Amino acid sequence: MQGGSSFWSGAGGRAAVWLAAMAMVLAGCAQRGAPPQAAPGPAPGAVPSAPSAPDLVPLASVAPSIQQDMRYHGARNFLGRPVAGYAAPNCWLSRPAAQALRAAQDEIAPQGLRLKVFDCYRPQAAVDDFVRWARDPADQKTKRAYYPRVPKDELFQRGYIAERSGHSRGSTVDLTLVVADGRRASHVLQGPLADGDEVDMGTPFDLFDERSHTDYTNLSPDVRHNRHWLRALMERHGWRNLPEDWWHYTLQGEPYPDRYFDLPVR
Repeated sequence: MQGGSSFWSGAGGRAAVWLAAMAMVLAGCAQRGAPPQAAPGPAPGAVPSAPSAPDLVPLASVAPSIQQDMRYHGARNFLGRPVAGYAAPNCWLSRPAAQALRAAQDEIAPQGLRLKVFDCYRPQAAVDDFVRWARDPADQKTKRAYYPRVPKDELFQRGYIAERSGHSRGSTVDLTLVVADGRRASHVLQGPLADGDEVDMGTPFDLFDERSHTDYTNLSPDVRHNRHWLRALMERHGWRNLPEDWWHYTLQGEPYPDRYFDLPVR
């Protein structure tokens, strides 16, 4: 009885070890055969970051001949100071927008003209900065230059300032025309066309006034012609104008019609 008892005890121990080893082998096989677990995706509603996203590109890399005068990086704007979100004076756009702008530039280069952009992709932080400025009635230092005929407390209701901007979607630009060769440019535009100067559009960029409306009639025939010529050029390349601002264009079929980005311009 003692020997039998010892036998069954040793066999049970060996069986337990064998079963444990087989369990480990089977577990390993199951683990190797299982598909790899997918990495967690972005949170619902998350949007890609702006300049670091591959879908937004620096305009200089696509169309280096287009001039850039990025007003919100410096103090030459209606805030009278650098605007939040502009860490560098660079134009970023969605790739389709940059390519469409290059196509417009390619068309006008033989006509002695160049495009100049004032603003492109605009971070939401900059839009928020505009809103804070508009709600500060004490800050009126740029009134004479940028909104001489509009009370500051009416900038919201008249649509000059808003809490969202199409610029933050990456496919809107503010721009004008610059004369590269006045002789050639005179075949398509009117008025003074000195080499190196901006084409006369009747008002400066970002003037909050009805005179900035693209179809405003109380302007010289030369100015009306130049505004409409610019609009026709941009429309040929897939852009639509904001009627209140002769300089403001958004790409038709923009890739991010419902998204607003908020990383700084670098």
